[in-house]
Amino acid sequence: MLSIVVPIHNEEPAILPLYDRLTGVMEKLRRPYEILFIDDASTDRSFDLLSNLVETDNRLKVIRLRRNFGQTAALAAGFDEAQGDLIVTLDGDLQHDPEDIPLLLEKIEEGYDIASGWRKNRVDNAVTRKIPSRIANWMMKRASGVELHDFGTTFKAYRTEVLKDVNLYGELHRFIPALASFYGARVVEVPIRSSQRASGNSHYGLSRTIRVFFDILTIRFLLRYLTRPMHFFGTFGLAGILSGTIVLGYIIFEKVIGKDVIATHGPLLVAGALLWFAGLMLFSTGLIGEVLMRTYFESQGRRIYAIREVRSRRDRVIDGTR
Repeated sequence: MLSIVVPIHNEEPAILPLYDRLTGVMEKLRRPYEILFIDDASTDRSFDLLSNLVETDNRLKVIRLRRNFGQTAALAAGFDEAQGDLIVTLDGDLQHDPEDIPLLLEKIEEGYDIASGWRKNRVDNAVTRKIPSRIANWMMKRASGVELHDFGTTFKAYRTEVLKDVNLYGELHRFIPALASFYGARVVEVPIRSSQRASGNSHYGLSRTIRVFFDILTIRFLLRYLTRPMHFFGTFGLAGILSGTIVLGYIIFEKVIGKDVIATHGPLLVAGALLWFAGLMLFSTGLIGEVLMRTYFESQGRRIYAIREVRSRRDRVIDGTR
């Protein structure tokens, strides 16, 4: 079964054309499907239009959030409600062509876990969208180690099982491939068409650049140091302690041979003390991080690994096959 998850916010003009195109594509695929629209507290008639459509299509489901939580939360709600073995996500503003869905599904059928869309020839404004996007995507690729050209697009196909290992919060939806690859998910990129927004204003712009930068720092830390925070904080902490010890040791030596260290090395003395205490604080932060990490995984029953499949003769005998 295939689940189509579409987060929307004030997309009234695009609702009916998008629904018609989606159902047309799904009918041609000739496979069981459901369509889930996640209304992120729209203030226009988006929810009303979707409510009317639900009355005529039992494969359509509409989830309305209590307030505007953002795209990541809307996607998370869709993932939780989806019943399909495969999930396709796309925006609700018709900038993604539903007719490209089969291209993503082909890659999933080839054995990949995530097929990520790549807007190879973007039609957006160069100054406000294209250039910032290229810079952000380059930084994301370097931070995550996942070779994608377009992290920002929502147009992706997933095996449902790989999403079980990914917890979404903040604005980390664009990093789902990177987070899933941490648990061994196989990711491939698929060129897709990029269309002009049919109507309304984009919810993205230069203001998001700073937030994306912070997300990149977050994902870098999560991917490299989630299960070993001491490796991050401990390194800097140890460097601070050693540097402070060397500085303070030099000043003590100067004091022993009779020099007035306060008059000649006052700033250096302060710097040495700050380095030593800052290093101690970072080292302590690493230890606390280790405790919190272990508490998180053990109390939540989370695993630090993910199993793709299990095969054994015993399983075949139980299933009645030899």
